[in-house]
Amino acid sequence: MYDPTVARLTYRALLGRRRALILGILPVLLLLIAVAVRGFAGADDQTTANVLGGFALATMVPIIGVIAGTGAIGPEIDDGSVVYLLAKPVKRPTIIVTKLIVAIGVTMIFSALPTLIAGLILNGNSQQIATAYTIAALISSIAYAALFLLLGTVTRHAVVIGLVYALVWEAVFGSLVAGARTLSVQQWSLAVAQKVGGNGLITSDVGLPVAVVLLTVVTLAATWYAGQKLRGLKLATEE
Repeated sequence: MYDPTVARLTYRALLGRRRALILGILPVLLLLIAVAVRGFAGADDQTTANVLGGFALATMVPIIGVIAGTGAIGPEIDDGSVVYLLAKPVKRPTIIVTKLIVAIGVTMIFSALPTLIAGLILNGNSQQIATAYTIAALISSIAYAALFLLLGTVTRHAVVIGLVYALVWEAVFGSLVAGARTLSVQQWSLAVAQKVGGNGLITSDVGLPVAVVLLTVVTLAATWYAGQKLRGLKLATEE
């Protein structure tokens, strides 16, 4: 279920000069914030949790997931170049799984790694806060990549819809509205982070067993449905 050629083409599309620059903006901003906060406020566990939870996990990770997930397939569908890929002797579910793996990898690199570095800068990983949020970023990267890859297969407005979801649902409703938190990838990943560390500084409204089940179901369901949507695309010779 993995094709090296598809992976290479997807990496090339995602890490081109323009898209790589866009992907790098938020991680650089996070690190600058971490350096500034550490310089002005010193090492403080609560401040570290606030920065990593409020900016890294609630804003940076989902936005990078949007860019990587939709960018893994959306542009090919929009400009019609996907027909050349579909004409190759590669099973369409294999194409989706390969693109998902690439999108997950890119999302993790541009979100989890900066989260870890920022946490180390802020408080040196006191109370395992940096580790906890890094694990949360890794886990949420998988779900976000799957969701936004699916979005890229079902609509030409995937980036816009994805950004609305990331900035409105996850960053606002997922953080502030109690009822919406249960349906938030951010809260699911926070349940795992809460288990890892933080000593009360990291909390989630979702229990760990429920969070694990929801993360698994959403990731698998989104991947399966994206494969079905791609399978439904027909080449001119198939019509």
